[in-house]
Amino acid sequence: MTSGAAALLRRPEAPRAAFLELFFDLVFVFTLAALAAGLVKNLSWHGAFHTLVLLLALWMVWTATSGLTDRLDPQHPVVQLLVLATMFGTLLMAAAAPEAFDGKGAFFAGTWVVTQVCPAVLVVFLLRGHEAWRAFVRVLFWHCVASVPWIVGAFTHGVARDVLWASAVGLECAALAFGLPTPGLGRAYMRPEFAISGEHLAERHRQLFIVGLGELVLVTGLTFSGSEFGSGQIAAVVVAFVTTALLWRIYLHRAGSLLAVAIGAAGDPVRASIWALYSHLLMVGGIVPSAIAVELVIEHPFGHVQPALVAVILGGPTLFLVGRGMFEYAVFGRVSRNRVIGAGLLVVGSPAMMFLPRLLVAVVPALVLAWIAVTDGIRARGRPAELPAPPL
Repeated sequence: MTSGAAALLRRPEAPRAAFLELFFDLVFVFTLAALAAGLVKNLSWHGAFHTLVLLLALWMVWTATSGLTDRLDPQHPVVQLLVLATMFGTLLMAAAAPEAFDGKGAFFAGTWVVTQVCPAVLVVFLLRGHEAWRAFVRVLFWHCVASVPWIVGAFTHGVARDVLWASAVGLECAALAFGLPTPGLGRAYMRPEFAISGEHLAERHRQLFIVGLGELVLVTGLTFSGSEFGSGQIAAVVVAFVTTALLWRIYLHRAGSLLAVAIGAAGDPVRASIWALYSHLLMVGGIVPSAIAVELVIEHPFGHVQPALVAVILGGPTLFLVGRGMFEYAVFGRVSRNRVIGAGLLVVGSPAMMFLPRLLVAVVPALVLAWIAVTDGIRARGRPAELPAPPL
């Protein structure tokens, strides 16, 4: 069986992400849009909590699939079928997400369990006898552990479902952060069974972030197309597009283009990959409130603001900057002061935003991001390229 298992593995000479993986990422354009749609219907702390739980659940699906294609050959027909099946399951979950805590909870939870557990079971069966088998046993074990509160929560309501589903995503996130500790196998840190490909994982993270930015472009265009094309709407579209472009620019500056090298240079590539994964979770997660902000500002650029609206307008860029700081630390072992200052300005200045119209509130994070991008460029001018120095 070892020779058959070896045929499933990704070849070391093919580290680039395959078209199949980019195709899989397309479902997350709809996923982010669905999460934003659910939050805009319940723009409150409770709604934000529900959105966070669902985002983490769907993020773990992306993480598991990315790990699968990092270890297995995406050109193999079996692997392609697994990825496409997971993509379909993700599509179904995203469609149910806006009402997952209401009438579609059983559908969402059942689909999550099937989408996560079934591919892992098949891969464990196919890889038995090979060293890579251990990596997928770890994944399967924690999928099964998390499935219990998902299933039980599907048959409860209110606070009970909130607690159970939050514990489900919390278990998987914590397990991944601590190296997927599994009975009989220990932690995954410093073990060859994962065979981390820095180039592949870095490209996958970049692809997903670009897909997230695509969601912002889509929301901007669709909302503007349904507006009256007034001066306020045009100004709001300009601000939204500039903000999106600045997110792209700040992401790519140095650390964004050196992640592959940093993972390869890390003392523990598994730990470095996990750190990069969670930093991207924050950056992509910031796109959900940003998409809501774009929609509400373009619809009523001079409308009054409420605390919840200020939170989504400023919260998205703040989450991005926090995640970008974590990302920079994973690559260089330090965090640029302008990211910390920028995030601090957005948090400290939020109370004053209550006295401004929506459009001017949206201008504030755009100005902060522009300042960060400019200072990044000034600091880098005339200096040799900084080499990665991962602390992990």
